Amino acid sequence: MLEHLRAPFKKLIEPLAKALISIGLTANAVTVIGTIGTIVVAFVTGITGWLFAGAVVLTLLVLADSLDGSIAKLTTGGTQFGAFLDSTLDRIADWALLAGVIVFFILHADWWYDISQSSPDYISWVGVGAAMVSMMTSFVTSYARARAESVGFEVKNGIATRADRLVIILVGMAITGLTHHGLWLAIDMVLLAVLGVVTVFQRVLEARRQMAAGHRTYQL
Repeated sequence: MLEHLRAPFKKLIEPLAKALISIGLTANAVTVIGTIGTIVVAFVTGITGWLFAGAVVLTLLVLADSLDGSIAKLTTGGTQFGAFLDSTLDRIADWALLAGVIVFFILHADWWYDISQSSPDYISWVGVGAAMVSMMTSFVTSYARARAESVGFEVKNGIATRADRLVIILVGMAITGLTHHGLWLAIDMVLLAVLGVVTVFQRVLEARRQMAAGHRTYQL
């Protein structure tokens, strides 16, 4: 849903990309630095429970994720390894965000005692379960596209792309941090899990349709 914003955003951050190039940073270095930063901030956020501050910093890191592509375009024009590295580390960053959410649910159950005095653990474990399903669907969504491409088909449809998933996670974290009610993050994870499952099925069906038609997008 948000993929159409990628092109104008890249134009917006081009001056920053040029500044990073001027100090000697490569696209691959920015990719690695951004991923490490995301992992560290996600787990610190989950452990401390500072969800709003964490959401703000993670949003900046997510936005910076586009810098590597802009730097590559301005320097080497992009390499096959750079694209591979970026895609691979994106999966690690996605895992870290949801792992941080799971850590939060486990360590900060007191955030929803005032909402559900009778069964706060129920809410926390719903959140954990939904986050785990969301983690699985984020990997399968990306794998479905990569596997289809490996046999010549392009499958990138779906109701929730990576950009959509990231927005849902970060908005849920921010709202929960502001309200101090963990129930909101649990609801957010359930929404993310449902959208993730729908997206996986959409990509499977699209791959089936293209393969039945036999019209390959790529020449193998």
